[in-house]
Amino acid sequence: MKKVIAILVLTIGVVLNANAQDSMVDKSMKTIELEQTPGEFTKKSLTVNEGTYVFEIKNNGIDHNVGFVLVKKGKDISKPENHIQTAYVTAPVKTGDTQKSKPTKLEKGEYIYFCPLNPTATDNLLIVE
Repeated sequence: MKKVIAILVLTIGVVLNANAQDSMVDKSMKTIELEQTPGEFTKKSLTVNEGTYVFEIKNNGIDHNVGFVLVKKGKDISKPENHIQTAYVTAPVKTGDTQKSKPTKLEKGEYIYFCPLNPTATDNLLIVE
């Protein structure tokens, strides 16, 4: 009987902990979904409001891993120190998979996004108003 009660208490604790974590998720955070096909992003430009975003990158039909790089427009995209590193996907995106970035705060301005692994054009534009 003691084992049953211990298991019940443990189960309730796990459920309550999971619910508490769900309620702590920042509801103001939004997701920007971008899809890569061989040699390009399907969205060449988009406009969003200032705020915190997670980038969700999908690899659609590319036979190798892809990634994601975001740079403030006007900065040298070839220099990693200019990359907004929180926007990198947390793992390479395999064919048919999707990966997310860490939350990234976007301020008003223009940004360039690209994938050096695909490789895609470096003129994809993200405008933050």
